[in-house]
Amino acid sequence: MGVGGVGAVLAIADIASPVRAPFTFFFLLAAPAAALAGGLRSLDPLSRAVVAAGGAIVIDLLVAQSMLALHMWSVRGGVAVVAALSAALFLLPLLRRSFTRAERRRTP
Repeated sequence: MGVGGVGAVLAIADIASPVRAPFTFFFLLAAPAAALAGGLRSLDPLSRAVVAAGGAIVIDLLVAQSMLALHMWSVRGGVAVVAALSAALFLLPLLRRSFTRAERRRTP
């Protein structure tokens, strides 16, 4: 988490550093993968890791393709969009659990 967070901060703040590229690359793979893995609890660990890694690559490619198609390409924007999507994907299972618990309390 720390390496990915540092990579995101370095990219968004546009700080020149020799570790910016590898740390940002790690963030772009690890953040969506961790967010997707949180929602795939029903899979065994190896399947969850493979699906989460593939999903992270798909998310990164879709963000890049969308930004290129809209002529809005920027490294800072791409990292920010991936961070926002990862946060949203991370929060979805938490929201689902809270709604499920609320429904259980309402039903007799």
